[in-house]
Amino acid sequence: MVYRLNSAVGAVAPPPIAEAAGWVAGRAFPADKPLLDVAQAVPSYPPAATLTAHLAERAVAPDTATYTDIDGLPVLRTALAAHMSGDYDGRVTADQVMITAGCNQAFCLAIMALASPGDEVLLPVPYYFNHEMWLRMQGIKAVFLPFAAAAGGVPDVAAAEALITTRTRAIVLVTPNNPTGAVYPAEVIAAFHDLARARGLALVVDETYKDFRPEAAPPHGLFATDDWPETFVQLYSFSKVFSLTGYRVGSIICGPALKAEIGKIMDCVAICAPHIGQLAALYGLRELRDWCAEKRGLMQTRGEALRAAFQRNDLTYELVSCGAYFAYLRHPFAGVGASDVARQLVDEQNLLCLPGSMFGPGQDDYLRVAFANLAAEQVPELVRRLCDSQA
Repeated sequence: MVYRLNSAVGAVAPPPIAEAAGWVAGRAFPADKPLLDVAQAVPSYPPAATLTAHLAERAVAPDTATYTDIDGLPVLRTALAAHMSGDYDGRVTADQVMITAGCNQAFCLAIMALASPGDEVLLPVPYYFNHEMWLRMQGIKAVFLPFAAAAGGVPDVAAAEALITTRTRAIVLVTPNNPTGAVYPAEVIAAFHDLARARGLALVVDETYKDFRPEAAPPHGLFATDDWPETFVQLYSFSKVFSLTGYRVGSIICGPALKAEIGKIMDCVAICAPHIGQLAALYGLRELRDWCAEKRGLMQTRGEALRAAFQRNDLTYELVSCGAYFAYLRHPFAGVGASDVARQLVDEQNLLCLPGSMFGPGQDDYLRVAFANLAAEQVPELVRRLCDSQA
């Protein structure tokens, strides 16, 4: 190879999910102890049959193969604005919505428009690893907000304020959280918003898993404030709620100045989100309210099953936090790195989870479990294998 590569990209480790998948590549697992894969969070059920039938009809329509507006289909942006306004008792309009190719792209576009190389972004630990990877690739410094394990993974506002410098451009939150599952209280989100507004920063909140929150009450009241577009940037995904991971469709909701800059980047990166994915999201918003409620109940049942299974007296793994799709565990092996523990679990117990070390510094005592991948009746087997690993 005679050409040079981008050193900022080269300094970033390979994608963690791909690394974990390599641990089981080529392996066969016995019928009496099959692989329990709780590594990557993916819906364990297919999209609604009515949705796929609808898409089959639309796939043959000539206009489905065309570009949409850079911002996305106007009818989808209108529908999502109405959905968010209703879900948050707030005020969102279609001109504040940008449709993206998934929430990962939403984050990348928003950060590129908000920060330059050498700037700083506050990122609570444990973080969603793709967020940290993108910041490093852009030459943006991730300033880590320490893990508040005693608070169940809910970050501390005062600790964040102490980390703000003249180079800080944004604070990033993920709630319900990936990897911990923690659902941040509305008052905590409001306090972070007040801090960001007072210091002239953007508050970027990834709410990919909002549809799996435990309560029907609005997750926060930011959309109900008159000046939310001046500070708040919401990221969202249709992938989990409608089981559309491969269709790549998500959104950014923000103020007009930021949205205009994001549009420039979107035009260069993808022009628009996939047309067929946007049609899938539109159908879901219009037609799948009851289907989504059923799946939300299913996920809550799985979370309850996990909490119940952790009541075993012989279990020395600790359930630090649990919600939406995820549980964050403290393993009992003092002085042993999380990666070694995770490798031992897959080698000896046929249990594939992710080590906390993939989610930031100081996380070697933890493991992430995507319990949403399992049926409720499989959860006791998951915990039994954890118990067996203690011997």
